[in-house]
Amino acid sequence: MPQRIILTGATGMVGEGVLLSLLGRPNVEAVLSISRRPSGHRHPKLRELLVPDFFNLESIEPELAGYTACFFCAGVSSVGMDEATYGHLTYDLTLNFARTMLRYSPEATFCYVSGAGTGGSQMWAKVKRRTENDLLALGFRAAYMFRPGGLQPVPHQLHVLPLYRWFKWLVPVARQFNYASTLFELGMAMLHVAEKGAPKRVLEVKDINQLAQQP
Repeated sequence: MPQRIILTGATGMVGEGVLLSLLGRPNVEAVLSISRRPSGHRHPKLRELLVPDFFNLESIEPELAGYTACFFCAGVSSVGMDEATYGHLTYDLTLNFARTMLRYSPEATFCYVSGAGTGGSQMWAKVKRRTENDLLALGFRAAYMFRPGGLQPVPHQLHVLPLYRWFKWLVPVARQFNYASTLFELGMAMLHVAEKGAPKRVLEVKDINQLAQQP
């Protein structure tokens, strides 16, 4: 079945890497990128909707109909934030988008990128875990929580964190110990679960890398 995918976060490193990985795949029919700013990329399969406020989606709600999957890659760093602020921008924002998506594409598979360490004792890890739990209970046909670790960018990315530019040589090494993935692998793992599902709903680095190799 050709995949019609909604993607968020295309102006961040993770979302952009996933986007570029999807556009060249023959089983991807269309990608609708929803973000606050243009991604800087053009492709016949790509359409972009700019939304200044993810808490106010009324103007674009009908545009969310008829999609087979949503890859939610948007996110913010918790650095310098208290739990209330971080929770609002992580839990509240994500659940608001997911509930809206569910109304218009109830058969879609919802994929959420949280991160390795989710569920731990740190504030951000607790907020991410609560977000995961409530997404899984929301009522999508299928929902999967992705917990990547270190990530290696794909070629032609515009948005790469300085840390990854300086230490990119470490990522292939970490990958051998299931601490890292390429962003292409993350994109392919998300595409795989959208098409064929997976035995687990919460996917750690090892699971992501294995799914990316599946036909």
